[in-house]
Amino acid sequence: MNGKRRKRSRKAADVFERLAGAATAATGGSAAFALAVGVVLVWVVTGPLFGFSDTWQLVINTGTTIVTFLMVFLIQRSQNKDAIAVQLKLNEIVAALDGASNRLINVEDLSEHDLEQLHTYYCQLARLAKEDGDVRVSHSVEEAEENAEAKSRRHRRGRVARSG
Repeated sequence: MNGKRRKRSRKAADVFERLAGAATAATGGSAAFALAVGVVLVWVVTGPLFGFSDTWQLVINTGTTIVTFLMVFLIQRSQNKDAIAVQLKLNEIVAALDGASNRLINVEDLSEHDLEQLHTYYCQLARLAKEDGDVRVSHSVEEAEENAEAKSRRHRRGRVARSG
């Protein structure tokens, strides 16, 4: 019984996904925009026929509210699906690149605190790379710090040698 229920639930989800996908595709096109403009024009033209009544205004307000309400969910669904697809592509790139940190796979699932720590790490790495002067060279933060310290020591020794 549980298997049948899951199968029906999956079927319903598939039907809903196809409908939502079709609605997203249809509402994102020029024809949908033209239809919306047409509806507004018809509403404006019928204003004098209905004496610009409260009911006449309520029709457009109700219609636009309903459409906006539904579109919010369609847009969010589309953005969620796109975000997941982009994250999967990025995960594949990170997993495939030699030298890339696998710690970044599924980084979107980390806590905000962990993301802030990673952000600080990469800001520090970018700063050290900028100081290194060669954007083609890749370092860990530790390597970049060691390189920056070594450069600083060489620079100080050079100043001491020139002044002495």
